[in-house]
Order: sequence, then C-alpha cells, then structure tokens
Amino acid sequence: MDLLNELQQKLKELDISVKQLRTTGSALAKAERDYKVKLREECLKLRDEKMAIGMIDKTCYGIPSIATLRYERDCAETVYKANQEAINSIKLQIRILQSQIDREWGLAKN
Repeated sequence: MDLLNELQQKLKELDISVKQLRTTGSALAKAERDYKVKLREECLKLRDEKMAIGMIDKTCYGIPSIATLRYERDCAETVYKANQEAINSIKLQIRILQSQIDREWGLAKN
C-alpha cells in the first residue's frame, strides 16, 4: 500500500503544480506586458527627442527602469519554465510508480 499512497501524493503534487503554473503564467504575462509598455514609452520619448533610430534600442535597454522590468520579466519566465519542468518530473515519477504498482500486482504486460 506504500506505493499507492506515494502515487496519491504525487497526483496531489501534480495538481498543485498545475495550479501554480496558472499563477506563474499570469505573472509572466503581466511582467512581459509591463516591460513592453515601458519600453515603448521610452523609445517614443527618445524618438521625440530626435535620437537616431539605430541608437534608441541600445539606449532604452540601459535605462534603469527598463532594465529592472526586463529583469523581472526574465525572472518570471525562469520561474514559469522551472514550474513546467517540475510538472514533467512529477509526471515521470507517477509513470514510474504506476509501473512498480503494475509489476507488484502482476498487471505488467509481458
């Protein structure tokens, strides 16, 4: 019965991780939106100040508020991807447990 309990625990972990993925996905989308809106504002401001078009991107990425938003976006993306990997890991653990249960109960296909 230990394997069945462990399987149930992994299924609960998977459910929690999927719910977290929704949250981290929303956080990533918000961070991306905030970054793009601020970047656009700064680019337009520099264009109005008659900065050369080719220099606007390079200059904007160095503006502290833009760099901070980009950093926050990158961090949110990393958390989202780590959450996806955690889900994949839990799925693999569930498959392994299911195989062990099948072997123990004689349900494995020969």
